[in-house]
Amino acid sequence: MTTLPPIGSYDLDDDLLEAVRATGRARLRVYPVRDVAVVLGRGSKPEQELRLDPVLEDGVPVLRRRGGGCAVVLDPGNVIVSLVSPKKGFGGGREAFGGLSAWVIDALGRLGIPGIRQRGISDLTMGDRKVGGACIYRPLGLLYYSTTLLVTPDIDLSERYLQHPPREPDYRAGRSHADFMGKLSGPGRFPDAEGFAFELGAALAPRSPVDESPLLVEVVASRRW
Repeated sequence: MTTLPPIGSYDLDDDLLEAVRATGRARLRVYPVRDVAVVLGRGSKPEQELRLDPVLEDGVPVLRRRGGGCAVVLDPGNVIVSLVSPKKGFGGGREAFGGLSAWVIDALGRLGIPGIRQRGISDLTMGDRKVGGACIYRPLGLLYYSTTLLVTPDIDLSERYLQHPPREPDYRAGRSHADFMGKLSGPGRFPDAEGFAFELGAALAPRSPVDESPLLVEVVASRRW
């Protein structure tokens, strides 16, 4: 019988959802994470997507996010951009990715990182390598968007903890995690995720890409589970 790890909830942005629900004002949070965790998508099956023996052996937290997509590894070389904005009704999440990705891509260009593209449903890519992945959650009256940017990622952790995903965008073309994932840092550019987070928080347009309303922006040095 397969032993599965305990699965917690990815709740680092729950307070954002509650604040926007209470005030009706869009909020943005940008932060690196302090510790390593494996994060499952809403419908992910750990026995299909994780290498369970290393996960259990290392005692890595396994969390489930509200949005879709396959499992990922978060580590201190990642920066999370989370936006919660009022939006009437529910549904239509996939159609929102284009404008949200363009908003992040524009900010990266201001930081001297040109040529980022959206590929697949919600990936951000540099050349043919993934440097960001996003999900959307649409509770009634709100839109929650969260993207993980690979600044100085430890790609070996993805090889250790993740199986090849059960579904992938065409451009991945069957590549391993190591051959598919990239990074935003480079020679003389963003040597650490914390510094990148503060610069990105200042570069992101101060209005919600959902409805152009003013954003309350919060940049946090780090967050932990």
